[in-house]
Amino acid sequence: MSPLEPEPPPAGEEIHLPGPSLLPVLTAVGITLALVGITTFIELTIAGAILTIVCVIRWISQTRAEVDELPGG
Repeated sequence: MSPLEPEPPPAGEEIHLPGPSLLPVLTAVGITLALVGITTFIELTIAGAILTIVCVIRWISQTRAEVDELPGG
């Protein structure tokens, strides 16, 4: 192996990357709505807060499910 080539990872070790998701974007939209609603309409604050809470709960549960699927070690 030449000195310029990176060493391959050890056999059996995998790099885990999370799957694509819209939850981070929807969480940001919910936070934005909540903050804009503070200065304009209370309805926007309520809608943004609900959207943020629902997205965060789903994001956490999705992440826990992905972590549970990883091989132990």
